[in-house]
Amino acid sequence: CTFPEFLFSSYSKSLSRSSVRSRMSLKPPKAYNSLQKGALIWDPKPLQVKKIFEALKKGLNEYLEAHQAELDYLSGRHKDTKRNSRLAFYYDLDKQIRSVERYIRKLEFHISKVEELYEAYCIQCRLRDGATNMKQAFSLSPSTKASRESLVELYKNVQECTEDMCFIEGALEVHLGEFHVKMKGLVGFARLCPGDQYEVFVRLGRQKWRLKGKIETDDSQTWDEEEKIFIPNLHEKFEIKVTELRGLATILVGVVTCDSISFFTTKPQAILVDITELGTIKLRLEVLW
Repeated sequence: CTFPEFLFSSYSKSLSRSSVRSRMSLKPPKAYNSLQKGALIWDPKPLQVKKIFEALKKGLNEYLEAHQAELDYLSGRHKDTKRNSRLAFYYDLDKQIRSVERYIRKLEFHISKVEELYEAYCIQCRLRDGATNMKQAFSLSPSTKASRESLVELYKNVQECTEDMCFIEGALEVHLGEFHVKMKGLVGFARLCPGDQYEVFVRLGRQKWRLKGKIETDDSQTWDEEEKIFIPNLHEKFEIKVTELRGLATILVGVVTCDSISFFTTKPQAILVDITELGTIKLRLEVLW
């Protein structure tokens, strides 16, 4: 099977016109280091990006609805206060309304930016799939000089689309916000005894949190740290490792992974993670986005 050269030519021009980096700057700030030099991996994950995008957009819309409801409430009070002529309170309320309005505009811009990035990502994904299919078809056709040149050009186009997708992923990560993770303690009933000491290690990509805790005589728990901020990552899940400290020895209690997709919401999420296979020891965390 052979392909008319004009089809490939028009397809190649389409790829060139759609080059993401020729239209926008997508270099992420240094704080978001998943695409920094030395850590660059050209391996986009469209399905994972879709899940994160949908969760992120839903969470942002929840925030938008909550602040819109707050604005409606304040606006109603604003009218009542104006009629009652309480001047000082009126101006204070007016200041609050302006602040909420500014925040709503920021949220709306944030949502539109995320949608723009994801739309560009989907375009590059479709172009890459098309170029990949054409490359496979050309590789099965009789070898000619034209077909070999087309294969080389298609390979370049696939690489370009792949790189653009990765840069968009990096730009999208900048808009994911922060996870504030609070330590709420271990749950184990008979498994946790006064004097027991534990170490909890939480990792998200390159971000790490190591904290130590002790079970007190009144069954309360003390931990050397209580809160940590994590920057969400498109590809990484939370990894949690719990070990029991016995003098110089350490005993592994369990290692688990936890997906962060459900954390993109306005309300704090109470997380109860089974550390052991039978669930005899659990870790309680609170995550606020």
